[in-house]
Amino acid sequence: MKGSFFVSVLIVAGTRPEIIKLLPVALAMRERRGDAMRFCHSGQHAEMGRDLLDAAGILPEEALDRPAGNDIGRLLSGMITTIGAAIDRQDPKAVVVQGDTATTLAASLAAYHRHIPIAHVEAGLRSGNLARPWPEEGYRRMVTPITRWHFAPTEAAATALRCENVAEGAIETVGNTVIDALHWACARLDADSALGTAAGSLIEGAQGRPIVLATVHRREADETAMRRIAAGLLSLVESEGVQLILPLHPRSESAPLRERLGGVPRVTLTDPLDYFAFVRLMRAARLIVSDSGGIQEEATALGRPVLVLRDVTERREAIAAGSARLVGYDAEALLAGARWELSRPMPTPSTVFGDGRAAGRIADRILNDISGDLNLAP
Repeated sequence: MKGSFFVSVLIVAGTRPEIIKLLPVALAMRERRGDAMRFCHSGQHAEMGRDLLDAAGILPEEALDRPAGNDIGRLLSGMITTIGAAIDRQDPKAVVVQGDTATTLAASLAAYHRHIPIAHVEAGLRSGNLARPWPEEGYRRMVTPITRWHFAPTEAAATALRCENVAEGAIETVGNTVIDALHWACARLDADSALGTAAGSLIEGAQGRPIVLATVHRREADETAMRRIAAGLLSLVESEGVQLILPLHPRSESAPLRERLGGVPRVTLTDPLDYFAFVRLMRAARLIVSDSGGIQEEATALGRPVLVLRDVTERREAIAAGSARLVGYDAEALLAGARWELSRPMPTPSTVFGDGRAAGRIADRILNDISGDLNLAP
């Protein structure tokens, strides 16, 4: 039914973090008007995150193939074409994207060239350094000028948008939808012990030792950085008697982690875990070490200390809340930071990143504006 309200909003995601953060928006859209939402999986990460969609009962209307080749430029240009074709098939009144991935920029450009307004979830995050994180900092800055709705997760993000001359009426500070997803996942875990079973054996394997949960995936973490991180994690395990659990990202650059830490006592290397298992591990962890933005937010909400494997962060609220500490790729800084965190009480859970109701605010604003037939141009 092209041109009707039947297909009004197309949500586009392609990486696991995007799916985690857009799932609450999809559920909120479906709750308010089930026939208004369609979901497009860009194929950027072909399988990661699909378990989460399955758990929520969301079957993407558009399940696209990842464009051939590993070059990021080809990935971006290919997805502009494939997502554009999906937009043509669905004929939405709005396209919803999240964050700062190649899928985010590709879907935004495809929508822009079709005069379709864009809703940007998690708008306004800025590190101030185009190389950190790369290419994410550039992507999110590029999306801003062509966006109609800017859903800022925090007041600091909203302020950054105002400094870039985004109209006040286009900005809404709603909280971060990752907190909505976290609350949803925790409630499901509490109600169903069969969820996230992969984490159960990992937790039991720690035999009561403090669990350190680590992840590394950023592109700027090259082979040299990975070797330094591996050295720091190894020193932490050998000196502090902790159990390290490290789900490895499927990047070739992860090889130094496997080479240095594989077979080491009290170190468990795993394939990527489903979201429910990962949330179970975060709840069981005494310390988290990661370069993930979403994990900084989740750890802060759960009251878990996190050492951030980056030189800068756009989640400064986590540092202010006492949950996060920057350690870069320095092995000694990682070890010193871990010792400090392990020696003190865990931080108090914080709502600095939201109250778990961001998705409802986003769905209400978009659906109200569409139904009101407002001028939807950026």
